[in-house]
Amino acid sequence: MRTIVEIIAAKRDGAPLSDAEIRHVVDSYARGALPEEQMAALAMAIWFKGLDARETGTWTDAMLRSGTVLDLSALPRRVDKHSTGGVGDKVSLILAPAAAACGVTVPMVSGRGLGHTGGTIDKLEAIPGFSADLTVARFEAILGDVGCAIIGATADIAPADKRLYALRDVTATVSSLPLIVSSIMSKKLAEGIEGLVLDVKVGGAAFMRTLPDARALAAGMIAVGERMGVRVIAFITRMDEPLGRMVGNACEVAESVALLEGGGPPELRELIVTLTGAMVEIAHGVSAAEGRARVAASLDDGAARSRFGRMVAAQGGDLAALAPPAGETVVRAPRAGWVTAIDGMAVALTCSRLGAGRRVASDPIDPAVGVRVDAPRGTRVTADAPLCTIFHGDAGPPPPEAVASLAAAFSLGAEPEPTPPLVVERLG
Repeated sequence: MRTIVEIIAAKRDGAPLSDAEIRHVVDSYARGALPEEQMAALAMAIWFKGLDARETGTWTDAMLRSGTVLDLSALPRRVDKHSTGGVGDKVSLILAPAAAACGVTVPMVSGRGLGHTGGTIDKLEAIPGFSADLTVARFEAILGDVGCAIIGATADIAPADKRLYALRDVTATVSSLPLIVSSIMSKKLAEGIEGLVLDVKVGGAAFMRTLPDARALAAGMIAVGERMGVRVIAFITRMDEPLGRMVGNACEVAESVALLEGGGPPELRELIVTLTGAMVEIAHGVSAAEGRARVAASLDDGAARSRFGRMVAAQGGDLAALAPPAGETVVRAPRAGWVTAIDGMAVALTCSRLGAGRRVASDPIDPAVGVRVDAPRGTRVTADAPLCTIFHGDAGPPPPEAVASLAAAFSLGAEPEPTPPLVVERLG
């Protein structure tokens, strides 16, 4: 086998790495035996030259096996969902209990928000008492009883990926497609799942801005899943304006409960029925239409809402104690017109600066801070009508520049423009 310097040089020159070399590199890095500067050099070589399908699959498997792989084989029909990150993306809070109500076991390991995207764990921790820090035994017990549980990533799951991600963040190699694929799939496959549904976001408020990039990411993850015996279905979904009406933490929990109780925005429900339906399709071997029908029924008859309440209670949360915001500030339209676009990125960044998100991992979050979209795309507004409402947290009312930035996020036109569907296409 080549030395690490020879391996770096080989990839720099575009040569493939053998499976043994990849496993040696990842294992050495996980054990701290490979210096950061050499892994940084290899990451940059991969950024320029890439990894082929075999290399990406082996890299993912090596990252996966650098830590704990959960053995949940005693539980049936284990399927999870992963989103590449969006604004107002509270889908997991609704999807997991809806899938569980349809006989799917959902062992979801989720992350916290960073940058412009919100984290599922942050949203759930807005519920007083909710704990995402469970032992594997407790996690498995809740899965067996409720059918779904959502916990935070632990240091034991794909630890090599955790180290490598931090390194990529400071070496401008985060955008390497094969390393993105291996990062996502190593953590998800460590859950011991049999199937996975991917929600790959594309658009102005997504990490993947173009459809070709989103397709490439989805195809890469599907290929890795197939190589490792896990069925993967991917949906490319639009992420330009916020998903649903709420952006924040406590307010997104409230919107999730509203949807589970028969309310909520219809386009959000449609996305959830689509994604969760694919999970049911994988788990039970039924058609896509049958999967969708079962999920819709679970939302309509209260079964999904019941599972959500049971999951929250099992993880120590008290939904009845969800605190309201300390106050509200209405952002008003400067003139009459049709809302033709909403800059989801601007909404997310403003919301984050007000306390709902993080710039660095150590930043605290105020769960009460949020934004409600009062005039979604396609709405006709008059001058001075509400565009959105800011929910205050401990810091009090927002500064004028935050109000101005949210007002500027809404584009107003003389005529309405058609709103494209959320789901762009399905792969896999």
